[in-house]
Amino acid sequence: MFVFMQLATYISDLLYRYECVIIPGFGAFLTQYQSAQIDQASHTFIPPGKALMFNRQLQTNDGILANYVASVENCSYTVALQKIRNFTGALSLQLSEGKKVTIAGVGEFYLSDERAVQFSPSEKNNFNTASFGLAPFEAQQISRETYKEDITALEKKTPIHITPERRKAPAYLKYAAIGLVAIALAGFGGMKLYENSVQDHNFAEKEKAESLVESQIQEATFIIDNPLPTVHVTIPKEQGKYHIVAGAYRIEANAQKKIDQLTSRGFSPKTIGVNKYGLHQVIYSSHEDRLEALRALRNIKNTENKDAWLLVKKLDQ
Repeated sequence: MFVFMQLATYISDLLYRYECVIIPGFGAFLTQYQSAQIDQASHTFIPPGKALMFNRQLQTNDGILANYVASVENCSYTVALQKIRNFTGALSLQLSEGKKVTIAGVGEFYLSDERAVQFSPSEKNNFNTASFGLAPFEAQQISRETYKEDITALEKKTPIHITPERRKAPAYLKYAAIGLVAIALAGFGGMKLYENSVQDHNFAEKEKAESLVESQIQEATFIIDNPLPTVHVTIPKEQGKYHIVAGAYRIEANAQKKIDQLTSRGFSPKTIGVNKYGLHQVIYSSHEDRLEALRALRNIKNTENKDAWLLVKKLDQ
């Protein structure tokens, strides 16, 4: 029971970091971004989150869960895989007995009438880290009609009468306004004449400058006595964080033998250093895209090495 609870906690932790968490031999949890929503019926505002789903078809081990278990419990990769097998065995046994199995913080499993595995996600956890701390809240609906009725009733009780009043401006104000308009027109005309003069002057000076620069360029002589040597720049290719591991060896010479063997088969293997267990890790290839790495891993497991697994690690450049 303790192992069952621990594995449930590890799965919940990984769902905050990855969009796909595979339980080898059982299925995979998938998350998909979901924008903020408003429930019109209950006037509830729901923050952005991730919709959680379960896919029974994805059962191939990608190494994420096993590596996480091994790192947290400080055990070997093989022991971590065995703990996962124990977890899936207990889960399948309880489902076959018709029981509902709850993975805390993740959801509930049960069998349908057709004996198919069904999954109901939990609504307690929001696996979107950007929405951490945000919770749904309800807001009361604003009733505008009530205020409108109160104002209408108030106007009926105390009507307000507005009597328009026409005012005549003194005659001297009319003459002053006419004078201001005339002054403004005169000033505008003078300003336009000044602007035209400035534009003509600037255009003439621009033509002089362009003519001078053109003549200097035609007369200039460029002499290069010592040309600079050609510089060759080698840009290192960026490595991905998804690595397909062929094996791990305590003796470095054995790791080199594995590299020579894979090279003779047409691969481009390499070592990625020593892990915390003192083993030299040899990989088939590295990938930036997770789906591309999973496809390559599936192909290698089917054709070359069924024990190959996926390591998710960002290497130091």
